Amino acid sequence: MTTAVLPAAFSELEPWVETWAKATRQERYDTRLASTIEQLDAFYDAIAPRAEEAIEHLNTFDLNDLPDPETQLLRLMYSLVMVSYPVNVFKQPRIPDSGASFFDTVSEPVV
Repeated sequence: MTTAVLPAAFSELEPWVETWAKATRQERYDTRLASTIEQLDAFYDAIAPRAEEAIEHLNTFDLNDLPDPETQLLRLMYSLVMVSYPVNVFKQPRIPDSGASFFDTVSEPVV
């Protein structure tokens, strides 16, 4: 028996799970910084067209009791948010003109 990685309606997005369905904001940010803008564009182009549908699907569940496939889908949506500014505004993985500055997250937002 195979366990679904994503909900069946979103199975075509499964190639993105290993790289982008990270549990923490820091992991998602590190993945963004380690990626090229071409990789971010490809991820964004694959996920963004399904975002509204994914959110509608996720809204049918209790956020505090998501099944594993829905948790993975939610994490892809979090990563979509993480790459949206680099893809649509910055046109590069890093914030322009930020030099060597950085920000460490000390805690995750409460959901």
